[in-house]
Amino acid sequence: MTNTGVALSSRARITAIGSYVPEKVLTNHDLEQMVETSDEWIVQRTGIRERRIAAADEFTSDLCVAAVNDLARRYGKSLDDVEVVIVSTSTPDFPFPSVSSQVQARLGLEGAGAIDLQAACAGFAYGLHLANSLITAGMHKKVLVIGAETLSKITDYSDRTTCILFGDGAGAVLVERDEEHPGFLSYHLGSQGEGGVHLYCSGLSSKIGDQELIDNKRIVQNGREVYKWAVTTVPKGMQKVVEKVGMTLDQVDWFIPHSANLRMIESICEKTGFPLERTLYSLEYYGNTSAATIPLSLHMAIKEEKIKAGDTILMYGFGGGLVHAGLLIKWGKV
Repeated sequence: MTNTGVALSSRARITAIGSYVPEKVLTNHDLEQMVETSDEWIVQRTGIRERRIAAADEFTSDLCVAAVNDLARRYGKSLDDVEVVIVSTSTPDFPFPSVSSQVQARLGLEGAGAIDLQAACAGFAYGLHLANSLITAGMHKKVLVIGAETLSKITDYSDRTTCILFGDGAGAVLVERDEEHPGFLSYHLGSQGEGGVHLYCSGLSSKIGDQELIDNKRIVQNGREVYKWAVTTVPKGMQKVVEKVGMTLDQVDWFIPHSANLRMIESICEKTGFPLERTLYSLEYYGNTSAATIPLSLHMAIKEEKIKAGDTILMYGFGGGLVHAGLLIKWGKV
């Protein structure tokens, strides 16, 4: 099932960005002491060298608040008039209260509504799509969108196939109304729910369809099947995003895929012909941070002055669900 559309009438753009990662570093050499693996093996298969790990008393809401504070500090933005806080995460501190409501309270955003959005590794793209829709519809003028995870808290560190992948981090953007210079150009959404058995974290139910699940709170992934799905689905979705606005991929300045695995990203680039040197990812030193990978990659590129005002950026999130979402945006002056 897919939903493709054009946001030519958008009245919103991203006006600020911030990020945060925990202090603790977990290197591949550290993992060699925990499971049967090696730095060479991990780098060769994933491109990951390090990941950040939240402290025992540090949770997703803490990472969110730190990322928003970084945003406010860098751009001198007042957040008093933020109307909605959207947090995309698969690792909330609690089932409820929501992470977004905790962020609202801790930042003192008295007039803001709060929404937690769960779309796994596509969560940040879905959050941006929702923010653009709320603002373009005329319902709100200023929305905070945060992608944040503490995946280390649900990672099985005895499972060498998954523990090498995941890390913790957060990225936050401010989306504001701008009728003269809107930034959202096009989108493509999709889901293949029957593939949910290939990537899940156990919950209240012990089944997906007729499939019995492993019944404890940890990430379970069939890497081969997820890889096959991603490298088939994402290239098609990328083409649909640009075609809707009469563009081709060679007119896109930067591609920011979900940073799941460098080999997966390389395959997607090979299939689409998009240059790897214009592809941005955050996995080398942060690992797979699910909903946080895209904003972390975006912020890294902005701090390195790679992305300039007027550049077109194609973001594509994909993961558990199985869900995916692509957005084409024009980066404005921030």
